[in-house]
Amino acid sequence: MLNIVAVSPSEMPMHLLLEADPSEDSINKYINTSLCYLVLKSDEPIGACVLGQTDDATLELYNIAVSPSCQNQGAGTKLLRHVIEDARAKGFRRIELGTGTFGYQLAFYQRAGFRVEDVIKNHFTDNYAEPIFESGIQLRDMLRLALLL
Repeated sequence: MLNIVAVSPSEMPMHLLLEADPSEDSINKYINTSLCYLVLKSDEPIGACVLGQTDDATLELYNIAVSPSCQNQGAGTKLLRHVIEDARAKGFRRIELGTGTFGYQLAFYQRAGFRVEDVIKNHFTDNYAEPIFESGIQLRDMLRLALLL
C-alpha cells in the first residue's frame, strides 16, 4: 500500500531527489521554500516530489523521483496525480516544469496532460557542471511543459 504525505523540506531524502536532479547544489537552491511530498511504502520513502510557487496561480514542478527499485510500478503516476489534485484543491491554475527533450520523463508528463510550450536551447550544458546522459545520449535542451488545472 502506498501512502502520499506532505512533508517539510527538511524531511526530504536527498538520495531520492538526486534521482531526478543530479546536482545537490541545484536542489539546495529550491528545496527550502518548496511544497514537498513523499510516497511511503511500509513507512519507507520510495518517491518524492518538490514544487515551488512562482505566482498566485502557478506552481513549478522542480523534482519528482521514484527509487529505481520501485519504478514502473505506478508510484510516480500516483504521486503526480496526487500533486495535481492537491494543487487544484489549493486554487492553483497551472503547473509548469522543465524536462529533457526525449525519454520516459517526457512521455510520463504527457500522459498526465502536460503540453510542450517552449524549448530552452543548451539548458543542461549551460547549467550543469557535469554532462547528463540519458539512454546514452547527452541532454542539451530543455522542454518547458505546462498543465492547466
